Amino acid sequence: MKLIVVGVADCQVSNQHDAAIATYALGSCIAVAIHDAVACVGGMLHFMLPESEIDRAKAEKNPYMFADTGIPLLFRTALQQGADRRRLTVRVAGGAQFLDDKGLFNIGKRNYLALRKILWKSGVMLHGELVGGTVSRTLRLEIDSGKLFVRESGNGETELRAGTVVGKEAGNGVQCTNRG
Repeated sequence: MKLIVVGVADCQVSNQHDAAIATYALGSCIAVAIHDAVACVGGMLHFMLPESEIDRAKAEKNPYMFADTGIPLLFRTALQQGADRRRLTVRVAGGAQFLDDKGLFNIGKRNYLALRKILWKSGVMLHGELVGGTVSRTLRLEIDSGKLFVRESGNGETELRAGTVVGKEAGNGVQCTNRG
């Protein structure tokens, strides 16, 4: 299986059946994973900060750094590769409380709130999430099956299924139907 790595403030979208997309060491950052089983398109964004208005120059140079510029670009790129917005399964992880013991900055929480606001305004439903806490996370999305695996520091890999909210499971990954 070909592994496509998403760095910090990075995004990758693929329609390769034999590929997986992964991102590592999510702390207060959030990864947004999307998948369309019919078009067999998957994508992942690893954003760092909620709002691009704090540094417009950085946002222009790298829109994936921020939720408000990166999330729309992730969706546009997936749609350009044949995904349909109505079929997308959207799952997220990250948003931990790191290096901010007193909660002064609350970057993880602010990232999560920005994400929810953007999805709500766009009419996009969130199908699963594993956010908050104080642990680092790694994600891996298999393009063919649509399965999203999460590894938390100190634990093994588990599947984040559609319908999962902070560890409450329901649903399954959906195998790609378009094998063209």
